[in-house]
Amino acid sequence: MKKLENPKEQKEPKVKKTVRSKYIILTLVSVVFGFMISYSYQFTAQRQSHPKLTSSQYERDMELREELIEQEEKNQSLQEKLNDTQSLLLEIEQELSEEAVTFSNLVEETEKYRMFLGKVKVKGSGVQVILDDADYNPQSQNANQYIVHEHHIFKVINELNISGASAIAVNGQRLSHDSYILCNGPVIEIDGRQHPAPFVITAIGDPETMTAALNIDGGVKDILVNENVRFTVEKKSEIVINTNLEG
Repeated sequence: MKKLENPKEQKEPKVKKTVRSKYIILTLVSVVFGFMISYSYQFTAQRQSHPKLTSSQYERDMELREELIEQEEKNQSLQEKLNDTQSLLLEIEQELSEEAVTFSNLVEETEKYRMFLGKVKVKGSGVQVILDDADYNPQSQNANQYIVHEHHIFKVINELNISGASAIAVNGQRLSHDSYILCNGPVIEIDGRQHPAPFVITAIGDPETMTAALNIDGGVKDILVNENVRFTVEKKSEIVINTNLEG
């Protein structure tokens, strides 16, 4: 025979399950409600930490914004002016550079003209030519055939100029573009100053070129020697020629 179950015992498990479900639901509701309260509190705190601007504060904020924009526009304008100024400065520097080159060329040309005019003291390598009277022959009827004349000196000076001499002096007296040489008996007169023989002609320039030009066959040396003039030429590593005012 089957044992009969007590009806109270059958209902007791169902009642426990129902009560347990209610506790779970209540717990979930409490958690959700607590989360909502916490979120609401944080949101309210954030709203309170960033209060709304008043009308005066808003106007001040707009004024600052406008001032900032205006300042930025001024900065942009100044930057453009600076760029233009820098470009102009570069142009001026270029012009000055070109003028400096021109000025340097003018200075160089001026120095050349001053040297040509005998206004500056010069020093350099060159040659030294000595012209002297020959020994007089008593049997000769013309004593002038044995002395140095101005045309002898002219021949040497012209040959030196053609060979590129930058400065020439006779017995230490500097020659200029308008110098004159005259024969006055046994002496030579240069720009009013008299010089006796021997005549030492110094010239600054390329020694090799000037020496070769003077010694060429049938040239100045041969002509002067045939005219009874003692002729010597020597290369010099350094020659100093003063201005035509110093002598």
